[in-house]
Amino acid sequence: MLSNPVTRQSLHPWCHACPLRRKRAFHPKTDAEIAFTAEFKTDHRRIAAGQEIIYPGQADAELFTLFAGWAFRYKVMQDGRRQILNFLLPGDLIGLQASLLAVAQHGVEALTDVEVCVFPRRKIWDAFVRMPQLAYEMAWLGSREENLTDENLLSVGQRSATERIASLVISLYRRAETLDLVTDRSFDFPLSQQQLADALGLSLVHTNKTWAKLRRAGLFTFGNGRLTLENPRLTERIAAYFERDLVERPIL
Repeated sequence: MLSNPVTRQSLHPWCHACPLRRKRAFHPKTDAEIAFTAEFKTDHRRIAAGQEIIYPGQADAELFTLFAGWAFRYKVMQDGRRQILNFLLPGDLIGLQASLLAVAQHGVEALTDVEVCVFPRRKIWDAFVRMPQLAYEMAWLGSREENLTDENLLSVGQRSATERIASLVISLYRRAETLDLVTDRSFDFPLSQQQLADALGLSLVHTNKTWAKLRRAGLFTFGNGRLTLENPRLTERIAAYFERDLVERPIL
């Protein structure tokens, strides 16, 4: 659970002028849909990097939209080994599984300092009744997250270490593009080598060696927390990754 106090503030008026909604990643909403979202939303929180947004086994997890920052979903084995399931960027829905099941089956941790919009799980069914389109959008977002997890499973099961790193890098790059977070092929890349290893099913040593090999090959450069792809198309070919996350998607 969160060990630090969470900053809370009501930002309901922001739903009507939300800067995130204007990103090309998301399809536009009607005034009525935005008004309903503003009514459904109960809080806006800031959570520090490294803190839990949802912890494994949590029985009262709320539903969130990641407003700013990066987070990740994960599961931990009894001996402490961790698998990162997928990474979350602004606009992503957090906690759908936890809101519909009795308890959360995974954890969600803030990778950077984040801000989240909060929606109450106790009102989710009422929201579906009043706004059926919302139910469809949540199902769509759940399917999209499943697709991202499937891609990660393919990497862990079939791709080589080189292909795994290239695949994760190009996937995050393309997602960041839709959020206007890429400038001159460069974007903030807050992942540590250990987090890369936990996401890709590699040892830390193997991850470090493969990362260094790809940098020496000129695939990308990294400095001051920013990753620059020197040749995105080549990265895609190495990764055998041809997905595009450019389809406009819903945002709650």
